[in-house]
Parts: sequence; structure tokens; C-alpha cells
Amino acid sequence: MLDTVAVAAEDPHHDQPWADLGLKSDEYARIREILGRRPTSSELAMYSVMWSEHCSYKSSKVHLKQFSELADVLARQEAPTGRLLAGIGENAGVVDIGHGYAVTFKIESHNHPSYVEPYQGAATGVGGIVRDILAMGARPVAVMDPLRFGPLDAEDTHRVLPGIVAGVGGYGNCLGLPNIGGEAVFDETYLGNPLVNALCVGVLRHEDLHLAKASGVGNQVILYGARTGGDGIGGVSVLASETFDADGPAKRPSVQVGDPFMEKLLIECTLEIFAAGLVAGIQDLGGAGLSCATSELASAGDGGMHVELDRVPLRDSTLAPEEILMSESQERMMAVVEPGDVDAFLAICAKWDVEAVVVGEVTDTGRLQIDWHGERVVDVPPRSVAHDGPTYHRPFQRPAWQDDLQADAAESLPRPGSGEELRKTLLTLVASPNLCDKSWITDQYDRYVRGNTVLAQPSDSGMVRVDEESNLGVSVATDCNGRFALLDPYAGAQLALAEAYRNVATGGATPLAISDCLNFGSPEDPAVMWQFAEACRGLKDGCLELGIPVTGGNVSLYNQTGETAILPTPVVAVLGVIEDVTRRTPSAWSTGGERVFLLGETREELSGSEWAHVVHGHLGGLPPLLDLEAERTLAELLHEAVGLISSAHDLSDGGLAQALVEGALRHGVGVAVEVPGDPFVGLFSESPGRVVVTVPDGDAERLVELAESHGVELTALGVTGGDTLVVEGQFEVPLEDLRAAWTATLPAALG
Repeated sequence: MLDTVAVAAEDPHHDQPWADLGLKSDEYARIREILGRRPTSSELAMYSVMWSEHCSYKSSKVHLKQFSELADVLARQEAPTGRLLAGIGENAGVVDIGHGYAVTFKIESHNHPSYVEPYQGAATGVGGIVRDILAMGARPVAVMDPLRFGPLDAEDTHRVLPGIVAGVGGYGNCLGLPNIGGEAVFDETYLGNPLVNALCVGVLRHEDLHLAKASGVGNQVILYGARTGGDGIGGVSVLASETFDADGPAKRPSVQVGDPFMEKLLIECTLEIFAAGLVAGIQDLGGAGLSCATSELASAGDGGMHVELDRVPLRDSTLAPEEILMSESQERMMAVVEPGDVDAFLAICAKWDVEAVVVGEVTDTGRLQIDWHGERVVDVPPRSVAHDGPTYHRPFQRPAWQDDLQADAAESLPRPGSGEELRKTLLTLVASPNLCDKSWITDQYDRYVRGNTVLAQPSDSGMVRVDEESNLGVSVATDCNGRFALLDPYAGAQLALAEAYRNVATGGATPLAISDCLNFGSPEDPAVMWQFAEACRGLKDGCLELGIPVTGGNVSLYNQTGETAILPTPVVAVLGVIEDVTRRTPSAWSTGGERVFLLGETREELSGSEWAHVVHGHLGGLPPLLDLEAERTLAELLHEAVGLISSAHDLSDGGLAQALVEGALRHGVGVAVEVPGDPFVGLFSESPGRVVVTVPDGDAERLVELAESHGVELTALGVTGGDTLVVEGQFEVPLEDLRAAWTATLPAALG
């Protein structure tokens, strides 16, 4: 056998393009130290993608380890549901929801590829997260899409937004997966660096859980799914590990190309293979492609694998072995199968018209060895590729400008004084890009396919039925206010956590666990790393107080264009369980004559608010104060109030005013309220820990008693009915005018 590895050992001074592949000089030196020689070109390709920021978490893992410590603490509390069956380090977290069922969910980013090629970047972001869920042994049942864009009137937003939305919808719709929620947020810092975060939820029985490991010497390694092509070579692994120049997109060939119909076949094929008990270990091929799948499976298993790379089915016969190892072509999976099960495995693949090839086997060498046409091109310790990449203790420091930013409070800005000024402010805010109707986006998604969607946008959370007999279900919400995170990243992360937690609770579900997608600027900037460190610390402390674990997630760094970093955006997804989805609480009232109450305390908290942002273009001050114990108590009250309250809507962006508008417009039923105290603060403050609820008139006293028993402040606001939103003593607006303002913005901007 011709041995490229031996040639590499005999020629230590051969020049190699390590810098062009994104490696630092000390990283390249470390690779040579690990191998005791220079790497072959194929080995260099593998290390370059696996040691990238996107795959190795080299700048973030020193901060992320506290989430694993948190999970250990919470595991000892032995909660009846919410127990982690698989956590950080697996393809996705898996949570026990009772009755023998488990749910796996995860959120990831596909930001940079979606800027370069919006449709395919977003589409393959959905495809990748769906395969992560599938690899755990679960059937994917729903997706969500938290999105961030530059200003709505910016030319580049008009370039990326339609393509991203079409990509999310096109791929998810073709898979037959309902899109049950998400966000669309606009801010100038995302201009040139949109955020495309994709979440998937899957359902499995406990006994169906599968893990990514290659165990059992002699077991066969099978690659199945789409053929490997030149698309995605160095794709997300490289694109997500550097900052874009201000001049615009480059690296267009690096973006993956998706085929949702192939993925649908792959899903059904894989689930049938699982049902037949033919898999000893499995891994999807996403970021870093074969480099990731082979090294991670071997590292997590018995430690050895031999692969014949020339057996890999190709779409492009001219690909070199380095390119095959780096390609991030979509719709591919790798399975470890006992020799006696190979024929049955291949037969199921043939049934679904999914190409499958045995490319290698598990060995006891402790090495990952890859051959190409009889030539040994890779011979490495797999753990050194998959798990022992560089660890950076990046310097981080609270920026000098933070004090001045926090001192510039929005509470001192000019505010409306008359009823007419309040009315104009309300109409301005409901028509603003962040608060307006998002139907232009969500109407492109199928929200009800599969027939198990219980709640979807514009509800506070998405909810799906898990079991048709018992009506067991799960609820998911994603949230983050990047302005709050800029003002105070520790508090901002906790506010994102609290909002998603509250949104799940408003539907009647009990929050169980979180996944996060931490989107930040360059880790080489100490101020950005301080934001990241504080956000991680905030999430850990918040989850500890709420008693819910971080099951996994994603870190996306280098989100900036030139010197302009995005707002720190730690998106938090909270998953909850509901015993009977038929008893969920809607987000809006549907009949007149119901009593309207506010749960929670309103304070004069306007810094970082939509009012300050839209009306004054202002960002400064301190974010709202958060009481996590009060959030937990409020969630318990909302759970106990299921069946008593007829609707519940959280207060967040836009405050009480926005909640009233959305509640009235959902079913075209007006509302008349009296806002106590300063009507401006009452309407537009964004204090957390608040929910607007309605109850039938005869049940109001029971709600009062329930709030008293939980120690939750309760304020009577008014009554539903009519075709107008009335703020007593201040103004009134016909619902027709509100709807016109609320719905016109996106169609007018995007056509």
C-alpha cells in the first residue's frame, strides 16, 4: 500500500496551506506535535474544519462547561419529569416528559451561509437541525425559526429576507414539518449579518434513544443518503469562523445545497431502520461532513475506525480526498451496524431509494485510518480531531463605554402627555417592524401539517400533541431582546430565559428545559467575550434558580461586519410539557363580556424598550429588573389556572399596549381598560413577570383568590367586547384602524 502518511513523515518541511484553511501557527504546530510529523493534506483538511470555531467551540467551551455542571446539580434533584436522558455533547438534548415518552430538541445557527446565499443557507440550516434530531432516534415533529435582520428599509435586508424566509418555508414544508413559531427582529446591527437560528423538536419512546458512537470491533460503517458533492466544502465550519468584510459576500461556493425530498426519504428510511433494531451507533453529517462523522463516532466509541474513502458515492468524480472529507453536502447519515444486520439495513435503504454503501469498519487500533485508492491518507487519534482541539482562554473585559451606556437612561426621554399623543404613539409602535404583524413571513410556512399542531404563531408559544390517546403535548418558545443584552448581558440573557419560560407557561405547559443559540461578535474582541461570558453566567444562574437544565445548543461567533458587531443575542428556547393539550390556554380572548386582569407588577422601565427604540432611536440605561422567583410563581399560577382563565398573553416587547392590540385583533373582539397610575408607563413599560389574562365574568373572584394564594399582584383592567380598543379617559382606536396599521408594514416594504 502506498502510504501518504509515511511520505509526510519523511518530508517534514513540505509547505502546507494551514493558514489558508483557517489554522493559527500554534494550532498547526500542535497538530504536528500530536502526530509526531507533519499532517498529510487530508489530515490537515480534517483538523482545519474540526478545529474551526464552529465545530470545536475553542473560544467558548471554557464558559460553556458551567452548563454541564448545572445539569449535574439539577439531576440530583430527581424531578418526576424533565429528567435529562441525553445532554450536552450529544447531537441534541433528550428530556423525559413522562408516560414513557421523551422529547429531543435543539436550536442551531446558520447565519453566515444565509447571508452569502439566503435561500440555500436557511434551507440547509433547517435540514441540518432536523438530522440532529433524527440521529437521536426521534421522529421530527416541528420546527421554529428565530430570525434577525437589518433595518426593514435597507437594500440588503430586501436581498436576504425573502430568500431566507423562502428557504425556511420551502425546506420545512417539503419535509411535512409544521413551523410552530419563532421571531423576526430588525436592528441595524444585523445589517450584513442576519441571524438564522433554526430549532427542531422530535418525539421518541425512551427505549428508542440512539447515541453517536462507533462501538463493537468488526461492526460495519455505512454511509447513506445523498451523494457527496463539491457544495459546502469548508461551508459552515469555515464561514461561521470568521468575520465578513464590509464589502459584502464572498465564498459563495461554500454554501451547501439542500434537497428536502431526499431528506424526507432519509427520515422515513432511518426511522424504519431504528424500528428494526439495526443500528449500533449513528451520526448525521452536518458541519465538517465526513471529517466530523468519522472522528466523532470513533472518539465516542471504541476509539478505532478504518474507512475506504474511495467507496463514498460522489456527485463529482473530480473531488480530491481532502475535498470529500471537508464537503458539507446535505442529507447524509453515517451508521454503525453489526455485520449480520448489514443486508437488512441495505434492503431498507433500497426500499426507500436511499443510496447506502459500507465504507469502513470499527477497529481496536485506537486510530482513525482512512485510505484512498489503496493509499493511507489519514492515520490519527480520533479524539484529537473530534474533542481535543484547542481551548482558548480569550481575554475578556467589561468595555469602558458600558458605564456611559447604562447612565443614558430612556426614562428621561420626552414622553407623550395627552390622550391623543398616547394614541399616536400606540399606532406608531404597532406598525413598527418589530411589533407589526408577521403574517407575510409565517403565511409562507405550513403550521398545521401532520395534524398535531395545537398552538402556532401568533400565539405566545408553539404547541404540538405528542400522544393522540392521552393528548400529552409539548410547548416551545424562543426569545431574546438583544438591546437588553447590550445594556447588561447577564441580565439580558436571564430576561430572554424568563420571557421564553413565561411564554410556555401562558399556554398552560410546565417549563422543563432549555436549548440556547448564543450569537455574538468576534471573540477576539475582549468586550464581546465579556458579553459572552456574562450571558453564559446569567443563563446558568437563571436556570439554576428556575430548576431547568441546559440540554445543549449552539455558539455562533464572528457575527459582525467589519468592526460592527451584532447586538449580543443569546436566543433561548424553553420546552415545556402539558398533560392534556385540549385544555391549553389560548393567547387571546374570543368573546365579549369577559373580565381582563393584569398579573404581575408594572414599574417605570423603559430603557431598551421598543418605545425608546422606535420613537427616539435611543438605546441606553439599564434593562428591566427581573425576579426569577416571581416568574416561577407566576408560571405555577398559570398552570393552576388552566380551565379557569380563558386566555393568557405575556407582556414583553411593546408592553401592555401591544398585548392588548394583539389580543383584540386575534379574533376581532375589542377591549376597554382603565390603566392605573401613569397611563404612559402602564401602557409602554416592558417590566417582565407580567401576563394579561381574561376570565368569564362569573369566575373573576376565583382568579382573585388564586392570585392572593400565590402572592401575585393582580390588577383589574376592564372588559372585552365591541370593535374598539378603549383606554378609559385617554383615547380609543377602532380595531379597523389598528389592523390597518399593524398589517401594512411588511407587505408595503417587501411586496
